[in-house]
Amino acid sequence: MKIICIGRNYAEHAKELNNAIPTEPVFFMKPDTALLKDGEAFYYPDFTKDLHHEIEIVLKISKVGKHIKQEFAHKYYDEIGLGIDFTARDLQTKAKEKGLPWEKAKAFDGSAPIGKFVSKNLFTELSDISFELKINDESKQIGNTKDLLFSFDQIIAYVSQFVTLKVGDLIFTGTPEGVGPVNIGDKLQGYIKNELFLEFEVK
Repeated sequence: MKIICIGRNYAEHAKELNNAIPTEPVFFMKPDTALLKDGEAFYYPDFTKDLHHEIEIVLKISKVGKHIKQEFAHKYYDEIGLGIDFTARDLQTKAKEKGLPWEKAKAFDGSAPIGKFVSKNLFTELSDISFELKINDESKQIGNTKDLLFSFDQIIAYVSQFVTLKVGDLIFTGTPEGVGPVNIGDKLQGYIKNELFLEFEVK
């Protein structure tokens, strides 16, 4: 399985990082070693001093596909969950300044914690899903899929033009505004429509 992440998919998040709003999806990838699940603790890496949280709705691919047309994209995923795209912001900034790839800042071990997944059929409208990240019981990020620049189906159609999607692949669909640092001792909780989907500690 692979982890595909969409960058800058909420306009306000792009603005808060002084990034241009994209005219087509921006995506990058994380290896399977980035995955952290079942509430396992995340250990703060020693190569960064500015680790940021980015809460995201995650799609789980259920069918092999490539060159998928947008009108058929909804047939290629059947479950939705929550994940964190951890970013070593100091390393990312240095990479951007030099025009280098971001993998060192985005794809390190444990950088993609995920929570539980549920059937997408539990949601009456996929384009109106509210979600939230709390750290130590304090709200840090609040988002809604109605603010996505590129919808779930647009993302799947676009990515599949370049990369074949396989069963079990995960697509992180982008983070809303409010990203910021985490610290050792923090407890992170992710919610979809006020239901707890994700919970772990930073050690």
